[in-house]
Amino acid sequence: MSTSTPTATGAVATAPADPVVSASPDAAAWAAWHADREDGLRPPHGWLSLVAYHALPAEPAALPGVPGLWWADADGAHHRADEGGAVRTTGSAVGTVVVAEGGSTLAGTFLPDGRDAGDPSDGGETREVAVEVVRRTGRYAVRVRDPLAPARTAFDGVPTFAYDPAWVVDAPVRWYDAPRPVVVGAARPGLVHHVRTVGEVDLVVERDGARRGATLALTGAPGGAVTLLFSDEADGVAPWRVLRVDADAVPGTAGSVRLDLNRAVNLPYAFSDFGTCPAPVEGNHVPFAVTAGERAPR
Repeated sequence: MSTSTPTATGAVATAPADPVVSASPDAAAWAAWHADREDGLRPPHGWLSLVAYHALPAEPAALPGVPGLWWADADGAHHRADEGGAVRTTGSAVGTVVVAEGGSTLAGTFLPDGRDAGDPSDGGETREVAVEVVRRTGRYAVRVRDPLAPARTAFDGVPTFAYDPAWVVDAPVRWYDAPRPVVVGAARPGLVHHVRTVGEVDLVVERDGARRGATLALTGAPGGAVTLLFSDEADGVAPWRVLRVDADAVPGTAGSVRLDLNRAVNLPYAFSDFGTCPAPVEGNHVPFAVTAGERAPR
């Protein structure tokens, strides 16, 4: 495990080598929050349902396991029925779908041959497969969401480190005068994301008798959600995780933000091979183990 000297003076949190299991109100609040977080992953067409990602060709072509023909051009993503059927929305075959860069939309659904549709109106879950059209790095693709995906049917929760109050850190923050555009990588090779950094925060902890820290970039938009994407040296975690920062970016100011690293979560890419999530800004690596938050789910 490497060490570094903090670039700025800040509040120091003592992080013990082993997580602390606590029955405090804060621990109970964290447990309730994480239960809600897990519930948010469970919908039939949620992040656990991803089973395929297909880049769309320039000419009409069949996609494995998806009805109809698909292609993309400057006017959008296109679909038409073939002898195998079609993906449908409100009873009609999906036609042309236009999505902004970085965006996505559920274009329609289909029922695989031989599968019972289920009866959502009677309290059951849909068993239809959803087709999502996405646009990444200027290219259209189709992502398939199947409620019977193994990742969803076998899901019994996301592993975590035990709640540890030592990982709740009040950290100095400096908000930039204006957002700074940055191009970052993605979980899927060959893709990039255009993000904006809005400030930087000094994460400082004392561990094993040594003071260690890192200055990390925050992404987001003034007045909008602020997030911290980071990697670290912990074993058994995803290559990078994300923490939502409960603060507003106020351009040109400095202050302090509370980072509750117990609430660091996995991005969708950690649950399947079909996520396109943005990578952290270059340099957003914590040079020690952050033994808090979610562990790798697979």
